[in-house]
Amino acid sequence: MDSQKEITLYQLYIETILILRVRSAAMEEERRWEDLGIDCLGSVFSRLDLEDLTLSVPFVCKPWLEASMDVLCWRVLNLRDMDLMPWSSFSTRFKQAYNTKHFSFTGFMKTLIDRGRGSTVELAFSTERFASLQELEYASINCLKLKVLGLPNMFQEEDKHLPGFIEKWKDLEFLTMGRKPSSFLEIIERISLNCSSFRGLCLSGRIDSEDAFAIAKHLPKLKCLVMSGCSLGKRELLAILDGCRELQAVDVSNCTGFVPDDEIMRIASFVGEFKHEGAKMEEEYMVYYGDVYWGMDC
Repeated sequence: MDSQKEITLYQLYIETILILRVRSAAMEEERRWEDLGIDCLGSVFSRLDLEDLTLSVPFVCKPWLEASMDVLCWRVLNLRDMDLMPWSSFSTRFKQAYNTKHFSFTGFMKTLIDRGRGSTVELAFSTERFASLQELEYASINCLKLKVLGLPNMFQEEDKHLPGFIEKWKDLEFLTMGRKPSSFLEIIERISLNCSSFRGLCLSGRIDSEDAFAIAKHLPKLKCLVMSGCSLGKRELLAILDGCRELQAVDVSNCTGFVPDDEIMRIASFVGEFKHEGAKMEEEYMVYYGDVYWGMDC
């Protein structure tokens, strides 16, 4: 857990004590933990990560357990940074805390979504495992207010179903792809047709001409585009910049396939924040065929 971003339970305790003291002074009477409003506790707990919300807070006391069930705590479900493999320390602690023999990612995910009762606006799947169609379908049915989505990795024969799920999230604004799915082109088209508020896209992998022209054609109102570390040619980058004239932030740092020359910098000048550090041409290597060496691009 990132100590700079996450609030610890100790800090949470201190903050709650301070709130309690302020209220006590105002009302000139001593207050107890159970007198602290559930809505106030819920607001504080909403700043915790999922590990604390599931393994720590519910076991402190009954008021904390009740407050942790507030839908406000489950609006943001970030599973991407959690180690949810069956042998992980989190899975072991979860089985001990809830007295169960097995840890099921599908069951865990469904529980988190159920606690949100339809209020979840951010959902990021773990990229350490391949998601099932059942998990995506459950999220598409029970998280209709989703605005930010981090797609999971899926087997190629199953990711063809992704466009059908995407079009159900009418309020979607930002999409992150851990690995570019085979149905990428159709996903972009479905977003264009169904997600009028869509403004941000994060990609990884190889961006070819067909991908670039699809982004330019279907997402002209894109505000933010992150392609850091991608394989991306100059022609493809210029096509995107030419088609998406409302871009405010573009990250092509550490990409391979182009160097940020004067032409690129001139055309990208309308972008408020254009990150291109580390972008370079693909390195060459030598391949030996018989008694002849040939230089090839990676």
